[in-house]
Amino acid sequence: MASMDFRTGSAYHREPPPRTPNDTLKLSGSICALATPFTADASALDLDAFGRLIDHQLEGGTRALVVAGSTGEGAALESDEFVELVAFAVQRAGGRIPVLAGSGLQSTAKTVAQTRRAAAAGAAAALVVTPAYVRPTQEGLYRHFSEVAAHGGLPILLYNVPTRSACDLLPETVARLCSNAGIIGIKEAVADAGRMQALLALRGTDFAILSGDDPTCSRAIAAGADGVISVAANVVPAQMQALCERAAAADAVAAQALDRRLAPLFEVLGIEPNPIPLKWCLHRIGFGEAVPRLPLTSLSVARQAQAETVLAALGLLEAARATG
Repeated sequence: MASMDFRTGSAYHREPPPRTPNDTLKLSGSICALATPFTADASALDLDAFGRLIDHQLEGGTRALVVAGSTGEGAALESDEFVELVAFAVQRAGGRIPVLAGSGLQSTAKTVAQTRRAAAAGAAAALVVTPAYVRPTQEGLYRHFSEVAAHGGLPILLYNVPTRSACDLLPETVARLCSNAGIIGIKEAVADAGRMQALLALRGTDFAILSGDDPTCSRAIAAGADGVISVAANVVPAQMQALCERAAAADAVAAQALDRRLAPLFEVLGIEPNPIPLKWCLHRIGFGEAVPRLPLTSLSVARQAQAETVLAALGLLEAARATG
């Protein structure tokens, strides 16, 4: 396959490296898309709150962490903050679970550079979203992800979220990418069951299929998906891991009961754009300030009562008071 060297613009011939059964990172279960706590004026990272949030995930059985993704306001981080955040998470996790960095940017060269920064900071892999706003073709997406896998210095997890990026990575393009040894899976945020079924046909020992949608993750895992990259896990890590385990075990009764219990939380985390409601909920249970960085704003007062009711019903406010 002829490809373009992102550094020089010259064409060169390179086939994707064949996948081999080695120590490829295996991702499964509940993986938390971590929020990034800031100080009260959002001018700096709040690493104390971030560290406690990571501890909360470790205690709850979360299987991996994603740092600086869309939930982590990656687009609002300075380059030095990105590196500091990834390195801090790697140190805090201490090898107990893998740390992935959200390194996807709008150009291939910038994404490669950001992925290299993540590698230097100790990340185990990179979560690479489809480039927002620029709207590449499927061929452009294939070449983009191939280049990042070849030159970024980390295994990469594809991330498809067309509601945010205005760009849809189609299953037939994923089929072209999934045999590349540098690409270890996909986070699919399209909630359609047919889309998940098409991707599950590509699932393999070294290529994971992960849901990117909390409200439908139980259904996806029951159908064969490996797990979920979850927003709700920030708030309820143990319950999200239990949901993954029950769904994977085909324990439909227990999985459906957990899903029903968590459904109001899933709903409230979507009442305003992510991570606005999440940061307010985390603030209420003791993990930092409620403020995101502009152009995101704090949760509207009209929505706060709904979020409060959901947190109270889950016993999270009482638990926060007991530990505070």
